[in-house]
Formats: sequence, C-alpha cells, structure tokens
Amino acid sequence: MLTFPRWKIIMIMGVVLLGILTSLPNFLTEKQREELPGFLPSDTLNLGLDLRGGVRILWGAETDDVVNSRLNNIADQVRDIRRSEQGLNFRNIRIEGQSVTAEVTRDDMVETAREKLRELTTVTVGAANPLMGGGIKELELAQDGNKFTLTLTEQGIEVQKREAVARAMEVIRKRVDPDGTKEVTIQPEGNDRIILEVPGADDPEQIKILVGQTAKLTFHDVNTNVSAEDIQRGRVGYREKILPSKDGYSMVIKERVILSGEDLIDARVEYDKNGKPAVGFTFNTSGAKRFGTHTQNNIGRPFAIVLDNEIISAPNIITPILGGQGQITNVGAVTDAQELATLLKAGALPIPLQVMSERSVGPDLGQENIDAGEIAAVIGFIGVIIYMILSYGRFGIAASISLITNLVLIMGALSFLQATLTLPGIAGIVLTIGMAVDANVLVFERIREEQNNGRKPFPAMEHGYGEAFSTIMDANITTFIAAAVLYMLGSGPVQGFAVTLAIGILTSMFTAVVLSRFILATWLKRVRPAKLPL
Repeated sequence: MLTFPRWKIIMIMGVVLLGILTSLPNFLTEKQREELPGFLPSDTLNLGLDLRGGVRILWGAETDDVVNSRLNNIADQVRDIRRSEQGLNFRNIRIEGQSVTAEVTRDDMVETAREKLRELTTVTVGAANPLMGGGIKELELAQDGNKFTLTLTEQGIEVQKREAVARAMEVIRKRVDPDGTKEVTIQPEGNDRIILEVPGADDPEQIKILVGQTAKLTFHDVNTNVSAEDIQRGRVGYREKILPSKDGYSMVIKERVILSGEDLIDARVEYDKNGKPAVGFTFNTSGAKRFGTHTQNNIGRPFAIVLDNEIISAPNIITPILGGQGQITNVGAVTDAQELATLLKAGALPIPLQVMSERSVGPDLGQENIDAGEIAAVIGFIGVIIYMILSYGRFGIAASISLITNLVLIMGALSFLQATLTLPGIAGIVLTIGMAVDANVLVFERIREEQNNGRKPFPAMEHGYGEAFSTIMDANITTFIAAAVLYMLGSGPVQGFAVTLAIGILTSMFTAVVLSRFILATWLKRVRPAKLPL
C-alpha cells in the first residue's frame, strides 16, 4: 500500500495540476483571464443570489389556453368514440363555453352513447389523496334527449391550470439550468404567475428569449402541388395551412401531425456534411417506428419541421430513416444550434408565458456578512491546520497539505462544472472538509495504535492505512448516496448543497487517502526513521 508505481505518481500529479489550473482563474483579474492561452480554463466560480445577486423575472401564465386545449381534446375523444363504436354516430360536435356538446343520430344508440361518454368523466388527482379514496371530478355529463353535454367542473379547471403551471416550471428549469448546477429558484405566485430567479445572470434578455419561446416542435407533410399564386391568395385545401419558413418564403403543410416534440428523447449540437452547425435529434421507440414508416413510404417527398408555427427546415426524404435519429440543418451559428437543442431537449411549454416584471436582485446576505463569513472560514481553516500540526507533527503537516489541496480541487471542480456556489453550498464544503479531517485523524490514530503495539514504522503505516480504509470508504459511500438522493429529489439550494457535498466527498477521498499517503510514504522512504513522530 506504500508502493506507488510510476503511473500512479503521474495520475496523482495530474489530478493536482488539473485542480490548480481549473481553480487558478478565481485568483486572477478579468483582464488576466482574457490573456490566458486558449487551451487553459478561464471559468470562475458562479456565486448564487445570496452571495452575488442576479436577475428576478415574474412570468404571467396564460392558463386560459389550457381550458381550450382540454376542450379540444375532449371533442377529439368524442370523435374517437364515434369511429370506434359500430352504429354509434354523433353530429354537431362543438365547444360551447366550458362544455362540449354532441347529438346522437340514432335513438337506439342513446344508451350506448351515455355509457361511452360516462367513461370520460374520470377523476383527476387534485387536492385530495387518491390513496384515501378522494379526488376531484373533472367532467360532468348531462343529457337532454339525444343531446349530451360534457362540462368541465370549476375544480377540474383549477387542477388543469395548476398542473400546466407546474409543467411550465419544470420546462423553465430544464431550459435555464439543464445540468442542475446553477441553483435557479422557480416558484409559483398565485394561480397564474411564476417567479424565476437566476443567480449571477448578466443578460436578462437572453433568459427571456430562452424561456419565452413555446418551442412546440411538430413534423408535417408538405403539399408541393400548390402554386405560388394560390399561396399568395391563401387558397389551400382542407386541413392544410400556410406557414412561413426560416428562409423567408411560405409553404403549405398538412395539419396532421406526423410526430411531435413529445417523441424526442435527446437533442444535441452536431455538424452537417458541409461542416455547418446543426441539431441532431433522437426519437423514442414509438416515435422512431412512426418516423421510419413515414420516411419509407414517402421517399422523394419533403417533410416540414415546424417550430412555433415557423418552418425551420423542410428536407427531402432521400432514404428511409429507420434508426430513429435525424438532423435539423440551416440553424445558424453554433450558439443558435445550442439554444435550439436546449429548447427541444427541455420540451415545449404547455402554456404561453409573458414577462410581467423584471429586476436585478442584490446579495441577500449583504457584503458585510459575506466578508465576515469569509474571515470566519479562513480562521476556522487555519485553526484546524494548527490543531493537526500540534497533534500529529509531520503527519499533521501532510494532512494540512491534503486539506489545502482538497479546497483547491473543490474550487476547480465547481469552476469547471460552472456550478453555483451559495451559502448551502459553502455548508457542503465545510462538511466535506470536516470529513476529510476525520479521515486523517482516523488513519493517524490507527497508525499510532499499531506503533504502540510494537510494529515498525513501515508495517505500522501499512496496517494503519489498510485497517482504516474500509471504515473511511463506508462513511463516504453512505454520505455520497445521501447527496445523490438530495440532488435527484431536491431543487435550488438543496441541489447546490448536494453538488458541493458530492464533489467534496470525491476530492476528500483522494486527498485524505491517496495524496496524504503518497506524501507520507515518500517521506518515510527517504528519512527511514526508527520511530514515527506521532
């Protein structure tokens, strides 16, 4: 355990050097960072709202569209019943206010129609707990002769609106913070407003553009038999519409949706055959099957890729695309491709959003409290180092070097990942520093015990690290699992705490078990003391 082959030494030095390089920009001025060579990292720590401030935007959600969409969906369900049930036919299917009405054409099918329509009056999970047998009734069915009316209840409408706002909040989070490291704060205000706080943001316009797009992606057939004159006069066929393209001309597409953005599972920046930026996408299993069938049956015909009622691409189908993957070309610069990929990956907004207010946010803690916290952290860290040196001598010096390196590695990792550091994140760092000190104390006490039992320096250190390793691993693995659960289930400051805690566990394991052992083993082989100074 005290023997380090050349590849291990290179690995240890490489990790330490990488940590120094990634953390170095935090100690340079902006001008010095701009002068760094292109191959060196230049990113610094992102400070959260409580330490640095940021942007606060209040969004208004147009929840009335949710009701209209739900009513259209109910009308489509009634039409599906008409197609699926032999002999059952509805006429005058239309939306009136918050209801959908339909008339049965045959008197002998009225009872069948009532049974089929009653199945649509489902219970939606709302404020009540479904496990307790509660719930909110979304639809009510009324009958007047052969005319039926499906009406949305007030409670059902409220549930639809709340769920739409909740889905919109999740889409916003994925767009603004796809990696979950920026500690954005998203919370509802009332029934139709959403508050977004982005720490350290210096371009609110970019955030508004990124969030404000509905990003509804659909794939359609193109009608190539319509002349330019007909398009100009708006003469199109049944269930067809004219849409503008990104290149400035208009095309006629079929309203029937072949595929939608809901079928996407991935979107990424790629480059087309000409070396220009593009966006590659991947469908789920069902989407890939439909996409493959459509391209197989329509070779030589174009299909339109529509984003928010604008045709962004209309390529010709050259060969069947059976792998469930495709590419959107002519998207502009790399930044445009990155923005489009982020939008598609996050999904479409279920409701339109409008900016109600926007303002900058100052640090919650105040500069005096931040300075006081920094001073307290430095004093505490120096106190730990002094205690370790006084308690364990040269071993304490090795532990202190490991602790300092641990801080450098954590800072470098947070800078590289562009994670946002807030007060909970600082708490996570302090916790990992404490765990690193505990690991060193556990090892040193074990070595001291082995030496007191009569072992020589080399065997004492060998057994000390060996016996303490499993205990240290168990403690760190369980804490890492807790951090992973916090990251997956939490949001905002909770995720920030989890990120710093997880990174700190990995770096403290490296510094406390590997780096300190390497330092002490190197010293032991050179000095070869008769007794360890513990």
